[in-house]
Amino acid sequence: MNSLARNISCSIRSSIHTNYLQHQQLRGIRVKVLNGNLEQALAFMRRKMQASGIERLIKREQTHHIKNSEKRVLARKNLERKIRSQDLARKLKAILIKKVRGL
Repeated sequence: MNSLARNISCSIRSSIHTNYLQHQQLRGIRVKVLNGNLEQALAFMRRKMQASGIERLIKREQTHHIKNSEKRVLARKNLERKIRSQDLARKLKAILIKKVRGL
């Protein structure tokens, strides 16, 4: 009975791992190098990474030391982003209220 349970659990784990690897491969970015032009392919890949948000995920996962000046810049940017978002939400709320009231 133990060997049967062990075999089942191993097969479940391997199928989950295989599905995970297939999913990770689907999420990757593929770039074709045409006529051996590696520089152009790298530039294209960089743009694709920026557009898909992978670059931000990689930067967020970095574990190296962040200087205090960089922390201040990041904090200021986050604060500005938050203020812009709140301002936009306030404007949208005002527009919706006017629409509902029929003004």
